[in-house]
Amino acid sequence: MASVSSKVRKAVDDATESNPDLQAQVAALREDIAKITTTLAKIGKNTAQDARRSAASSFETAKVRGEETFEDLRSQARELEDQIAETVREKPLTAIAVAAGVGFLLALVARR
Repeated sequence: MASVSSKVRKAVDDATESNPDLQAQVAALREDIAKITTTLAKIGKNTAQDARRSAASSFETAKVRGEETFEDLRSQARELEDQIAETVREKPLTAIAVAAGVGFLLALVARR
C-alpha cells in the first residue's frame, strides 16, 4: 500500500515530465525548501546556544546568591553562638536551669 506522500511525489513527477516549465518551478521550490530547512536549523542551533548561555548565567547567579546566603547564615550562627556563650558566662545558674528544663521537655516528648 503506497503512502500519500509517495502518491503525491509520483503525481508531481508525472506532471513535471510532460511540462518543462513545471519542472523548473518544482526544482526552484525544492531549492527554496532546502534553504528554509537550513535557515530553520541555524535558528534552532542559535536558540539552543542562547538557551544554554542563559541557563549557565542563571546558574552562576543562583550559585553566587546561594554562597552569599550561606555566608550570611554562618555569620548569624556565629553571632548567636557568641551571644549564648556570653549569656552563659554572665548567668551560669540560669543557663543550667534552662538546659535542665529543655532536657526535661525533650525527655517527655521522646517518651510519647
